[in-house]
Amino acid sequence: MPIRPILRYPHPGLKTVCAPVTVFDSSLTALADDLLATMRAAPGVGITAAHIGVFSRVTVLELDKADGVHLYVNPEITWFSKETMSHAEGSVSMPGATDEVTRPRAIRFRYQDAEGAVHDDAAEDFLAICIQHEVDQLDGIFWLQRLSRLKRDRLVKKWERMQG
Repeated sequence: MPIRPILRYPHPGLKTVCAPVTVFDSSLTALADDLLATMRAAPGVGITAAHIGVFSRVTVLELDKADGVHLYVNPEITWFSKETMSHAEGSVSMPGATDEVTRPRAIRFRYQDAEGAVHDDAAEDFLAICIQHEVDQLDGIFWLQRLSRLKRDRLVKKWERMQG
């Protein structure tokens, strides 16, 4: 479970649409383990394979130790609620930068597990926000794109100052 280097904003890889996983074997399990170790070291609550330069539809979430680790392979959101909520978001690719993003409060989604079995699930509140955030990343949509142009420009300028 090596900790892998994380692509930093504005790396062009963060705009890459990730390819579906078609092979479910020990290399997928190893990737998931590396993602978990890398996410914990960052630290963060979610990470995609794209964050480490592997452009496959794989994401790992660990919102808290009690809830455990969730691996989502080929996740896709199948329904969004009309009700929304705002939450501070950030990225392991842009540490220290956060802003409020408004997203649907509840979702339904489909994903595969490490063995390739298909699951349908639902999420709301913080879990729903996190899944939407990571699916966006797998679709090549960096979270900043969910901000207004004004908020995005301010945050990018702040981030650039933080980088030296």
